[in-house]
Amino acid sequence: MFALMKRALWLAVSLKRSYHAGIFSSLSLGLEKSPGHCVTFLRRFCSETRKDTVDMSLFPVENIRNFSIIAHVDHGKSTLADRLLEITGTIAKTDHNKQVLDKLQVERERGITVKAQTASLVYNHKGTNYLLNLIDTPGHVDFSYEVSRSLSACQGVLLVVDANEGIQAQTVANFYLAFEAQLSIIPVINKIDLKNADPERVENQIETVFDIPKDDCIRISAKLGTNVERILQEVIERIPPPSASTQDPLKALVFDSTFDHFRGVIANIALLGGEVRKGQRIASAHTKKVYEVNEVGILKPNEQPTHKLYAGQVGYLIAGMKEVKEAQIGDTIYLHNQPVEPLPGFKAAKPMVFAGMYPVDQSEYSNLKSAVEKLTLNDSSVSVHRDSSLALGAGWRLGFLGLLHMEVFNQRLEQEYNTSVILTAPTVPYKAVLSSAKLIKEHGEEVITIINPDKFPDKSVVAEYLEPTVLGTIIAPDEYIGKIISLCQTRRAIQKDLVYIDDHRVMMKYFFPLNEIVVDFYDALKSLSSGYARDKAYTVGKALCERLKDVIPRQLFEIAIQAVVGKKVIARETVKAFRKNVLAKCYGGDITRKMKLLKQQAEGKKKLRKIGNIEVPKDAFISVLKRQTDK
Repeated sequence: MFALMKRALWLAVSLKRSYHAGIFSSLSLGLEKSPGHCVTFLRRFCSETRKDTVDMSLFPVENIRNFSIIAHVDHGKSTLADRLLEITGTIAKTDHNKQVLDKLQVERERGITVKAQTASLVYNHKGTNYLLNLIDTPGHVDFSYEVSRSLSACQGVLLVVDANEGIQAQTVANFYLAFEAQLSIIPVINKIDLKNADPERVENQIETVFDIPKDDCIRISAKLGTNVERILQEVIERIPPPSASTQDPLKALVFDSTFDHFRGVIANIALLGGEVRKGQRIASAHTKKVYEVNEVGILKPNEQPTHKLYAGQVGYLIAGMKEVKEAQIGDTIYLHNQPVEPLPGFKAAKPMVFAGMYPVDQSEYSNLKSAVEKLTLNDSSVSVHRDSSLALGAGWRLGFLGLLHMEVFNQRLEQEYNTSVILTAPTVPYKAVLSSAKLIKEHGEEVITIINPDKFPDKSVVAEYLEPTVLGTIIAPDEYIGKIISLCQTRRAIQKDLVYIDDHRVMMKYFFPLNEIVVDFYDALKSLSSGYARDKAYTVGKALCERLKDVIPRQLFEIAIQAVVGKKVIARETVKAFRKNVLAKCYGGDITRKMKLLKQQAEGKKKLRKIGNIEVPKDAFISVLKRQTDK
């Protein structure tokens, strides 16, 4: 009986998901004692849960502020979020509060934010309690889609700039995302405690580049907490409340979602009208399906249920969506008997890098398929197309926003879903203008997009090839201008702009062919080396042939390995054949006997070359795909 009680309580706790880590650690000890302790545990658990339930009706629309923190990588967004959570009492102030909102293992290991996270804070300003909904966003360009989605739930942003580094490339990109969304922008100069900090120089940069007055900047040290509370006051004063009314019918935007194995889809929503509570029947504008609301709540930063959510508020919703495809990011949620005009949703992410993904063992295909579906629910910027390979079997062609995005997605698959995959070398998409009427009819269009190198059409049926280009922004000290221009020229870049943002730093804008920068341009830029030459086909082809020669098993016949561009062979290597000593038993005697045996052997090998099959081991294929360091 005691064992059953313990199991039931553990199940209740796991399903209920303790909403404060402190409750869980302090109360779970009771389960290891006796039935009496179990009863005590249950009473305390229920009382703690009731006590922590927030009455969301206490926060009318005019007392709500929704904002994001945006910045370049490593400018202190997550540290600032930690301090804001501490000041508002959302989390206890301890020395262990480091990147509290970075919940993923990959974020902890890499020290970067890859997934936007939401937290609701309550702050008293001039005698009035305000509900502040904060979204901490990634700073790397590969996760800019997370930033754009997060801004849809906000009316303002904190633009954080490092007092030492100043404005950097992603600072500019994120500023324009917020500017185009017509959000209120509060510039924050962080790390003023550093020895080389120069906040005055950074204020001048902000005024020059963004046309924001210097007086609007807030100088802080997120690490030490210096002047951080002023940010909360400025958020209330300078960011407007959301335009929403509880009198309108329910209209909620799904701006993010995750999948829970027990509860199904957990949707992060921003209410643009009406209210939602447990037990209501809601509908999805995307699927038209009707669901019953099981739970609503806010994130503090862990899930905390509430009785209702009201217009203008940001929270989460669980409604028994068990299939990954049922939760579409950008979807509109409404009451099933009160349909509303669907929101425009989000502009689809445009993948920049494609790679093949295959299970190491084909028997794991179904498990990997399920894992990919669940992870793409949480990361909707990944595009998925079914694919197959003679060497690797069934798999997918996945599109990513960049190389780091690809690496993080692969790492999350391994860590969160315990899957092992083979990831092929990254490529960029190309377009081909077809000249063959037969192919145009076959494809149904004149211009086709190629994401798989295997399906690259021959130039004899193509009028022209088109490659993707990107507008890149480089900010650097002016003493490196010459070397940077030289590097960009070797990558076929076209200069569009060059301006000084202060006395010593310059901002350059270039149009780059994506293929020239996707793999190693950033490393080359950091080292200011000249990079690779423009025509790399021969070098790459020869290297691949040499690596294949080392890994393909020898046969009884000679194997030719060729690298081909179009119909032209640009490199070749040969795997020598095994040679049986047919003269081993010939001790002396007529030379014609030996010549006859050698001739028969040669004819046999010639015949084998025509009919012999070579089975390339999967390990050989994988080793060729791995990037090799230059020798």
